[in-house]
Amino acid sequence: MNKLDLRAAAAERVLIAAHRGVAGGNIPCNTLEAYEIALRQGADIVEMDISVTADRQLRVFHPGMERAHLKSETAIKEMNDDEAARLIYVNQDQAKTECVVSPIDDVFELLKGRCLINIDKFWTAMPEITEAVRRHGLEQQVIIKTSADMKWFKMVEEIAPELPYMPIISETDNCTEILKKMNINFVGAEILFRTELSNTAQPEYVEKMHKDNLLLWANAIVYSYKAVLAAGHSDDYSLTRDPAQGWGWLADRGYDIIQTDWTLPCRLFLEETGRRFK
Repeated sequence: MNKLDLRAAAAERVLIAAHRGVAGGNIPCNTLEAYEIALRQGADIVEMDISVTADRQLRVFHPGMERAHLKSETAIKEMNDDEAARLIYVNQDQAKTECVVSPIDDVFELLKGRCLINIDKFWTAMPEITEAVRRHGLEQQVIIKTSADMKWFKMVEEIAPELPYMPIISETDNCTEILKKMNINFVGAEILFRTELSNTAQPEYVEKMHKDNLLLWANAIVYSYKAVLAAGHSDDYSLTRDPAQGWGWLADRGYDIIQTDWTLPCRLFLEETGRRFK
């Protein structure tokens, strides 16, 4: 089985997406080191964020997190690339590390042929990111996403129609039927739902998407307790209370991909309880 074939891999097992790699201790997120750890812990997909410099170069970094992760008062979007190249991450204790803000080319070369790649913030620089994907020959290895908005659908259709694409859908899916008719490599959707009563959390919705050969991505991550992404079936709940009602609930509901900040515990739980492989 080709691990880089998204649908084939998802037909075999629940896929684990490492949110910004695996960070902790002295290893910051969105770094080459974090991605290497994610792969060693069994991630099928690594998620990365893209920042665009003032001279339109691509660096792997979450926009808006410069103060927290770099101790920088200046945003990368306001820097030229040579300035961004000198940036150094700090660790969780705010001490400097040896980790740099990598250009997208370095990250692509690290991951090429090793895993699937979810490119977040794709909408910030669609032409430049698409060109980089093609330059590295990663057209079928990436997953691109945007919010569920017609302006983004049209841009994807124009700029990157061959790249595997997932819209980010909240409580109700109003775009699947539209996307099925467009010249887009529509492979599924990332689902956000606040309660188990949400339309996108219903077994009937999951079944319908699967009948259309579409995959569903759920989020166990918690980036703010105020932002409920999967009705509380989260990493936090899984780790501190009951993983069967966290990661297990998402797998049992039929979601094909679980994004997590805790790759190894999630993988081990799914495997040990017979939920990992289909």
